[in-house]
Amino acid sequence: MRFAGYQSLMNDTKWEEIWLAMIDIPELIYWRTKDMETNYISDWDVEWFYHFKLDGNRDSYKTIEWLEIKFDSEEIKNKLVKILKEMHTPGEVLSNTIKAYGYIKEGTFMDYI
Repeated sequence: MRFAGYQSLMNDTKWEEIWLAMIDIPELIYWRTKDMETNYISDWDVEWFYHFKLDGNRDSYKTIEWLEIKFDSEEIKNKLVKILKEMHTPGEVLSNTIKAYGYIKEGTFMDYI
């Protein structure tokens, strides 16, 4: 899917890898996403299995501008960073969240976690 003025950084396979990794973590990991088509930012959620993939549909990944994952301890942060780094995920580590980017504005530099 193309959005004018944006470049895609992620594909369905990469989103699926993140989803599979997150459902395997025993701790409650809060997340939210921003939709490219509607600019809607979801509420924080801990339910990865059913809610992250709308109706189990991989096409729901196609409009994710970013995924934000919240952590509340250094231990969880390190676990998340390790997982996302191994996947070579485009994003950034912030003070208490990690953002993985599906799209960025053209001409913007994005590093990998």
